[in-house]
Amino acid sequence: MKKGQLRAEIINSLKKYTRHDNVFLSPRGNKAIFAALRLVRETSPKNSILIPDQGGWITHIQYAEDLRFNIKTLDTDYGVIRLDILKENMKDAAAIIYSNPAGYYAEQPVKEIYDFCRKNGVLVIMDISGCIGSDFYHGNFADIIVCSFGRWKPVNHGYGGFISIASREVSEKDKNMLESLEFDEKYYPELCKKLESLKGRYEMYGKANKKIKEELKNFNILHKSKEGVNVIAKFADEDEKSRIISYCEKNKYEFIVCPKMIRVNENAISIEVKRIE
Repeated sequence: MKKGQLRAEIINSLKKYTRHDNVFLSPRGNKAIFAALRLVRETSPKNSILIPDQGGWITHIQYAEDLRFNIKTLDTDYGVIRLDILKENMKDAAAIIYSNPAGYYAEQPVKEIYDFCRKNGVLVIMDISGCIGSDFYHGNFADIIVCSFGRWKPVNHGYGGFISIASREVSEKDKNMLESLEFDEKYYPELCKKLESLKGRYEMYGKANKKIKEELKNFNILHKSKEGVNVIAKFADEDEKSRIISYCEKNKYEFIVCPKMIRVNENAISIEVKRIE
């Protein structure tokens, strides 16, 4: 298949996942995040950005600071956005940027967030690096979507990402910037394969997630009933911490010791199901 055809196939797949007509490939997920926040700067006269206190990504904050937004940090339920807290912080907000699922482990109430923000004139930027192509996210609940194809992501390509925009009017605010995002065409064939294999990867994640939650059922699993990829187990003391880590090492699961903003701000172990190959 010719490269032009491969690119068209990739774009059409991403349109299906996002339900956005305006899709732009990017060399990195972080480039897409910066482009999204810059579009907000071009679109809205308001100057505040809402960012959850945990379960997000470091450049959500970093780039908002670089673009001189006033950052309002939202208290969350272990990364999951609380609608009552969101409501309290609507004033002067240009946009919210958040990850779904939070920290790769807990699905967000995406429809409720979007509906509420739309009524209050707040743009929604959703990072779907952890749910693209999954059964628990089908698009339509964000004004702008960003995604990474980096290592240890559902689309584990090791290169690239994308930004999609629901409104052509918003995408036209800085069209030159969006069209200048470069994506090396030599990666098209492999990216097509990765997108085609998403269903199988989520099946693998789901089996591992269910198995871990069952085997650690005597521990405090955060958002145990919510859809996600990773599993986060809280520990009350050093003994529990050691037992969870021993479990991970025995089963060859990679893990992150928390508190950590990109997972959860609690004493916990994030079992990195997303790193299973």
